[in-house]
Amino acid sequence: MVGVQDEIDFTSPRGRLATRLSDVIERRWPAEVQAIGVHGSLAHGDDHDGSDVNLTVLTYRAGAGPRPALRKVDGILVDLRVTTADECLRRVRELTPRWPLEAERFVTTRPLHDPRGLFARHRDAHLGRLAEARPHEFSSLARHDWEVASAAHSRAVRLAEYYDTDAALVMMADARLHAALVTGLLSRTYFRNPADAVKRTGVAGADVQELGKILDAQAEDLTARGCPVDGTLRDLFE
Repeated sequence: MVGVQDEIDFTSPRGRLATRLSDVIERRWPAEVQAIGVHGSLAHGDDHDGSDVNLTVLTYRAGAGPRPALRKVDGILVDLRVTTADECLRRVRELTPRWPLEAERFVTTRPLHDPRGLFARHRDAHLGRLAEARPHEFSSLARHDWEVASAAHSRAVRLAEYYDTDAALVMMADARLHAALVTGLLSRTYFRNPADAVKRTGVAGADVQELGKILDAQAEDLTARGCPVDGTLRDLFE
């Protein structure tokens, strides 16, 4: 698991912008907004020039409050996500094949405005869901990512044979990411972003042959865990 800072650095340009955004949202939608939080580099205390401001707004009802947005403000990219508190609670208790990339937001969001302690409650709900999840549940999700990684890897091999290098590189990037998600799910490790995922799992520099061997090893691991990656037509519907 990845730790966060005790305090957000509000002296940085990103910290000051997050504060301004929170203040504006509170003033414009006081009856609609329940909580405002920040995650990503600001929550970890390692933001720098080029970092984004990742803001989550929890509302009482769908369609209320500010609209979700992704755009630059004063040269800083702002990723503004808006959802209801109830919908967010549902999501934090849902495990998906992208869990290694989603969990960081559930666990590390820091409140800018949260009088009811919703972000802490959602974090605890997510951790509780992880505690009750059975190993086979994570293995099944990992198998989904393995299938995506294997398909992308096969396409990359075929494209390389036809000297379509650019397209092959795109497929390899997709294959590396999903192979990293397999590792994250099987080890219950979450990552801060896709780049962090491929770097920490050691697949960032894997070429076609190396990645093929990694996928073969993952397939063996999944089979040993009761989730073989290949099977009969009957297996598809069980």
